Amino acid sequence: MMHVGIYQQPKIDCHCHVLDPHRFAYADDVAYSPAGQETGSASYFEHVLDAYGVRHALLVGPNSGYGTDNRCLLHAIAQSQGRFKGIAVVDMDTSLEALQALAAQGVVGIAFNYALHGLDYYEHAPALMDKLAQLGLWVQVQVSHDQMHHLEPALRDCGAGILIDHCGRPDVELRSTDRGFDAVLKLADSGKAVVKLSGFVKFSNADFPFPDTRGTVTELIAAYGPDHCIWASDWPFLKAPRRLDYGPLLQLFAQTVADAGARQKILWETPKRLFGFGA
Repeated sequence: MMHVGIYQQPKIDCHCHVLDPHRFAYADDVAYSPAGQETGSASYFEHVLDAYGVRHALLVGPNSGYGTDNRCLLHAIAQSQGRFKGIAVVDMDTSLEALQALAAQGVVGIAFNYALHGLDYYEHAPALMDKLAQLGLWVQVQVSHDQMHHLEPALRDCGAGILIDHCGRPDVELRSTDRGFDAVLKLADSGKAVVKLSGFVKFSNADFPFPDTRGTVTELIAAYGPDHCIWASDWPFLKAPRRLDYGPLLQLFAQTVADAGARQKILWETPKRLFGFGA
């Protein structure tokens, strides 16, 4: 059933990417170079947002294509007149001064992609997280399998706020023994963690509308509450194993979160407050 009101409701997309290899060439040594439908410039993405009534977006620097090269991300933020803010990707030994410079350009956090790189890659992450805490920047983590089971104590003790990508990417088939997702739920009581209701294609075993993810979303909203949940599209759907489109994902969210008040918080009020959009 179409939920027409979702298009008129104010919205913020909290996980999306801008990839513009014609203007900002990929490095030669990146592991994966998005092309074709996986790419999209900042100016084109603004047309997508306008079509669906999305006022702001939190852009995430993609490991694919750019790695720690944040030029494309920073250019998109700079030209957006306050519409975009960003999550950057940096080296673990990045200085406090370099992080301050990123923050001055609209970066609100740093991405730690454990799902891609593994736990050992981030051996020195605690020192970087301490710097982020000093600057009031977010630690954004993408995990898979049981990684959060190992990370939860350190993240809880970290002084920074925690953003959890893509519902924590639970194992929907082995929910009763999924230590990783149990740790995601446990982190809710820290009061400092926020979860992104997004990325269903990354952990669902079904086609759209991903019916095996509904229980996950229900558990997350019950644990975190609408004041600590945010929505995201993950546009332009890098490495998606099947076709995705922006509109159906919005409709799916509206159908999944039936309560209008909760929907308003997750789509607008919570991310606006957390990231300072419109300030």
